Amino acid sequence: MKEKARAAKQEGRVLGLVPTMGALHAGHLALLQRARQECSPVFASIFLNPKQFAANEDLSRYPRPLEEDLAKLKAACVDGVFLPEALEMYPPGFSTYVHVERLSERLEGRSRPGHFRGVTTVVLKLLEIVQPNYAYFGRKDAQQAGMVQKMVRDLNVDTEIVLCPIVREEDGLAMSSRNVYLTEEERKAAVVLFRALKAAEEALHSGVLDTVRLQKAMRQVLDAEPRAKVDYAEVVDAETFEPVVQVGRRSYALLAVHVGSTRLIDNLLMESDGDGVRTVL
Repeated sequence: MKEKARAAKQEGRVLGLVPTMGALHAGHLALLQRARQECSPVFASIFLNPKQFAANEDLSRYPRPLEEDLAKLKAACVDGVFLPEALEMYPPGFSTYVHVERLSERLEGRSRPGHFRGVTTVVLKLLEIVQPNYAYFGRKDAQQAGMVQKMVRDLNVDTEIVLCPIVREEDGLAMSSRNVYLTEEERKAAVVLFRALKAAEEALHSGVLDTVRLQKAMRQVLDAEPRAKVDYAEVVDAETFEPVVQVGRRSYALLAVHVGSTRLIDNLLMESDGDGVRTVL
């Protein structure tokens, strides 16, 4: 695949990359569809990156349906699939990592120490190997995508990061490879994340811009679900991911919630233009 990518660059074609850890779902396929609209050729990578999992996390049980994934990628008409082994990405003696200061130390970074160092390191390696013009990421992992965008800017990487909408189930649950961990009862309870974000959205549209009140609206919904244990429910600036007093020009309401043993994240994008607030779930 690397040879195909190099040939495409030499021919002056617009190359798109969709990095994944496998266990593909409709959210990944939406990224591929967007990439195909804007690029040719389009490549996907599947690499379950051990560097972004802590010792107590779910690397050993993370779903690995490789044959199903390859069939989905073939049906999506990708032009190539990069399937590196861990030793190829991290040879013996590997000791060089990418750390984005401040942005990697809050929220997900606080809850999952070392996670973002693993993410930014592997993404930089993938971008250097494939050298795409565009790389596509989903907005569900908003902080991760923001960190990758900052890394690309700071290190002058010649790839544009494209952030794509969240893809949801019919009841609003954001699609995630980890949803397969949920029992039937937990799956029903997991919709509480979407309902909490809807509560914040309704408060916004009624004129509430104060973040303490918005966070309270989300917590009231979350705390009423006995199967949910909140890690965080915060409103932050969409670029710095620092807390804000009130919704600004571009902000996120961010959630991380354990439902049973499964940790789920979701968010609401809020954009203010002076005439009101536009929300995107």
